[in-house]
Amino acid sequence: MSAEALDHAHDHAHDHDHEHHHKDTFITKYIFSIDHKMIAKQYLITGIIMGVIGVAISILFRLQLAWPEESFQVFKIFLGDSYAPNGVLLNDRYLALVTIHGTIMVFFVLTAALSGTFSNLLIPLQIGARDMASGFLNMVSYWLFFLSSVIMVSSLFVESGPASAGWTIYPPLSALPQAIGGSGTGMTLWLVSMAIFIAGSLLGSLNYIVTVVNLRTKGMSMTRLPLTIWAFFITAIIGVISFPVLLSAALLLIMDRSFGTSFFLSDIYIAGEVLHYQGGSPVLFEHLFWFLGHPEVYIILLPALGITSEVIATNSRKPIFGYRAMIMSIIAIAFLSTIVWGHHMFMSGMNPFLGSVFTFTTLLIAIPSAVKAFNYITTLWKGNLQLNPAMLFSIGLVSTFITGGLTGIILGDSTLDINVHDTYFVVAHFHLVMGISALYGMFAGIYHWYPKMFKRMLNKNLGYIHFWVTAVCAYGVFFPMHFIGLAGLPRRYYTNTNFPLFDDLQNVNVIITAFAIVGGAFQLVFLYNFFVSIFYGKKTVQNPWKSNTLEWTAPIEHMHGNWPGEIPHVYRWPYDYSKPGHDDDFVPQNVPMKEGEEQLHH
Repeated sequence: MSAEALDHAHDHAHDHDHEHHHKDTFITKYIFSIDHKMIAKQYLITGIIMGVIGVAISILFRLQLAWPEESFQVFKIFLGDSYAPNGVLLNDRYLALVTIHGTIMVFFVLTAALSGTFSNLLIPLQIGARDMASGFLNMVSYWLFFLSSVIMVSSLFVESGPASAGWTIYPPLSALPQAIGGSGTGMTLWLVSMAIFIAGSLLGSLNYIVTVVNLRTKGMSMTRLPLTIWAFFITAIIGVISFPVLLSAALLLIMDRSFGTSFFLSDIYIAGEVLHYQGGSPVLFEHLFWFLGHPEVYIILLPALGITSEVIATNSRKPIFGYRAMIMSIIAIAFLSTIVWGHHMFMSGMNPFLGSVFTFTTLLIAIPSAVKAFNYITTLWKGNLQLNPAMLFSIGLVSTFITGGLTGIILGDSTLDINVHDTYFVVAHFHLVMGISALYGMFAGIYHWYPKMFKRMLNKNLGYIHFWVTAVCAYGVFFPMHFIGLAGLPRRYYTNTNFPLFDDLQNVNVIITAFAIVGGAFQLVFLYNFFVSIFYGKKTVQNPWKSNTLEWTAPIEHMHGNWPGEIPHVYRWPYDYSKPGHDDDFVPQNVPMKEGEEQLHH
């Protein structure tokens, strides 16, 4: 750690002594807080609210897919006449619901809520810092996220409808305001919301990077960092590299829509009228979008994998298998994620040779992914497993990561992908590998670090109910989708009744919807557990999971600066579980090495 950083930490300590003299008001403590622990809670609760909206939307359009063009009272109640006159969902509003569902889940829940919550909570606590490098920037990044969330949700209430071009918003549909209702004001709000979201995301990422590089406590070398921190650190770096590219795509699209430029438009006719756009290329937008869009998958997944590493090691009561291999695989995934974006575009008319290059790089990414899967399994092997809800969700993540990853090998191969491109096979693949896996990682993190955040424990039995129903329903929804996809059912269709070819698949859609409704309803068990336990949960002890990392050395009561007095120093790596020569089956990082004790080779 540099001398300046040490001085900074020292000054920080002085600031905090000084701060105790004046009391925080409600606004400085709960709203415009610069304390990383409070900002983590703000991210989490905002993310949960967005998650409820995203899941509710998906259940609504699943009803339409199971019983096409039927009248539902629930549409009247939740969507009203502008979306569903007489309770029958309009076809263009179906596309709007799919678009907003995708956008909310990918960006607002799995990117912002997952990274924002756990990076904020854990980076300072696990590296031994008083707070983030910049508390003010941290607060600004949350409020930009909050503002973008409000704008995105408000677009649902626009008269002409929210953005309806899919979450990937390909032009020309998204670039011409007159194309469909959802390409008007709703699309503009989508673009503004995303631009603000990206600004907040970048501020957060830069803060995380600087904090990890500069503010580690004495003895906390990079090879003594918990794998959670490695995952958040590399995730932030991918975000800084790739999010600006999406920002440029959004800004160029705003220019095309509102200022008459032709970045993505050329030779367009609408209703026989020739438009004046010349020389642009919609494929350029695809390149810009997917250059973020693929790293985005790993921005979502890596924090979940990092959380899983920590939870599995702690609850197996043994050291994580292959610590350095895990770090190398995180770095390899980050690098490879930036050179595979073309596999989303095999059908865009790209040069077949270029397709074969992207196929090669895509299949390469299976290697570090497999390293992680094997390392999780070997850590679990012969461990003294504590099967609490966090551990179950982590094991669930390993399962969905493998099953979702296997179909990725098919989709990553250009010759095989052509047959199932834009069918439900693709939907099944990415929901399992990035949606469900990341959600499981998020749930594992919430169950594991809830006592650190709220000083109380979640109800374990409700946690078990939540896990088992969610696990069965997640596979119940996405497993059958592979088969209807292989049968050729296209995604994003409002109804398939016009194609007799697909009549036999209708029963499968009913089964999928039934699982979706049950799985969605049982998230209420989690919500009840989460919000009631804040006030009535069992009070926690300081280190409820008998874990080694530094956050469990901090007192239960939250305070500015995290530790009273001196910050603990670090003498060992974070995975000394069941180490011979020690009385307990865990040795926290701040316990000095005994004489003659050997460092575990990792």
